[in-house]
Amino acid sequence: MTVTSRAVTTAVLATLVAAAAYLGPWWTVGASALLVVLLAVGWAPLLRLPADGATSTVVLLAGLGGLAVTWFTEGEPVLRNLPAVIALSLVLAFVAQMLRSGGRPRLVESVSGMTAGVVVSVAAAGWLATSGTDAGAGLVVTSAVGLAVASAVAALPVAGGWIGSLLAVALGGAAGAGTASALREVEPVHGLVVGLVAGLVSAALRLLFERQPALQRWRAGVAAAAAPVTITGMLVFVVGRTLL
Repeated sequence: MTVTSRAVTTAVLATLVAAAAYLGPWWTVGASALLVVLLAVGWAPLLRLPADGATSTVVLLAGLGGLAVTWFTEGEPVLRNLPAVIALSLVLAFVAQMLRSGGRPRLVESVSGMTAGVVVSVAAAGWLATSGTDAGAGLVVTSAVGLAVASAVAALPVAGGWIGSLLAVALGGAAGAGTASALREVEPVHGLVVGLVAGLVSAALRLLFERQPALQRWRAGVAAAAAPVTITGMLVFVVGRTLL
């Protein structure tokens, strides 16, 4: 996948999360689960890890487990059971390594890659948790729109390098503030902050992934496109709790 196609895919996924937030909790769960599936499918090719199937399985189970415990957790803090999911997923990652055959080459790289995938995948639960806050769907929509705009900037021919990254952050913040001004649940200044956070995530991951040769493979490209949306979910939840 090219930079443009990844940027467009990220923008579409962020827009999907925004639409799901207004349709209801079950739709938010479905959109978050889709992010987890896309991330799991391409995480091993993205990082060029061995044990492709085992990596995808561990990342998938971690992400879906995080969504499940968030959905069934009552009261506050809503993410109090998420550390247990991460811990069990790490145990599963070590078990997957023990079951590998052929001498287990690149063992450290494989374990660290699985661990990173678990953390990124579990972050998708942030979207579901955010939808249950006081600002609720409004905060999800505001941040998702900011991320969609920041990601779309990468598709522009003038958006290369640091200038493009700064432009993405600025426009992400502006989009967040503009969206918040049209909603009752979120103040424009809060929309500006979550938009800036979304823009920073998009710009940072773009700079991180843009030189990855593995991105020419569609599975790796899909994972790279889903990762900013997944990570933003948890960061927006944290920022939203801090501000609101």
